[in-house]
Amino acid sequence: MNLFKTTAIITLAILSLSAPARAGSINSHLPATLDTGGRYLFYLHGRIIEVQGKRPVSPRFGVYEYEKILRTFADSGFTVISEARPADTRPAPYAQKVAAQIDSLLTAGVPARHISVIGASKGAGISVLISNTLKNPDINFVLLAICNRGMAAFWKKNHIQLWGRVLYLYDRADTIAGSCRDYMPFLKSPGLSAFKEIKTELDLGHGLLFRPIKAWVSPALSWIRGE
Repeated sequence: MNLFKTTAIITLAILSLSAPARAGSINSHLPATLDTGGRYLFYLHGRIIEVQGKRPVSPRFGVYEYEKILRTFADSGFTVISEARPADTRPAPYAQKVAAQIDSLLTAGVPARHISVIGASKGAGISVLISNTLKNPDINFVLLAICNRGMAAFWKKNHIQLWGRVLYLYDRADTIAGSCRDYMPFLKSPGLSAFKEIKTELDLGHGLLFRPIKAWVSPALSWIRGE
């Protein structure tokens, strides 16, 4: 191989290493054409968006930056699927709807490890039901601020289990949701291939999930990338 060809190959290698990750996209449903080599992320928002729309304002926590959250993950290279759910959405039927979309990805040949579900508050509750429905040990889940006694009673009564690779985050000042550790005996299944819990100490309470802040976005990205 001559010097020119060698130099060209080395230059291309350096450029490929330094090139930024390709931008993703934001969709309200699965794209018509599926890229089996891509990474797909389903984001399920908190209940406040059902009540107030895409840019709701909490008197306590401020603006829920829904679209900024979606853009953050799209800019990280994911095909993001998310919609503003209608008021009073019933969790179980909605979980079935999302699970069916994920089944479509799996059937098309998208590896389970390239599929992630991020749920916040009520969206996290729906995500737990999606996990229980799919029963796939390789799909990634990131749950924000959902564990409490009321939810635990529902999970226990309905024999709900966690499957997949699950990361859970909550803030120490949250008065709505806390640690999942006390509820793992009946949430855990043989298909729970990985579980990690992170408690942030920002004293944001339930407001942790209102914005795409580094404290939860960075570990979420690392988790769903398998790092």
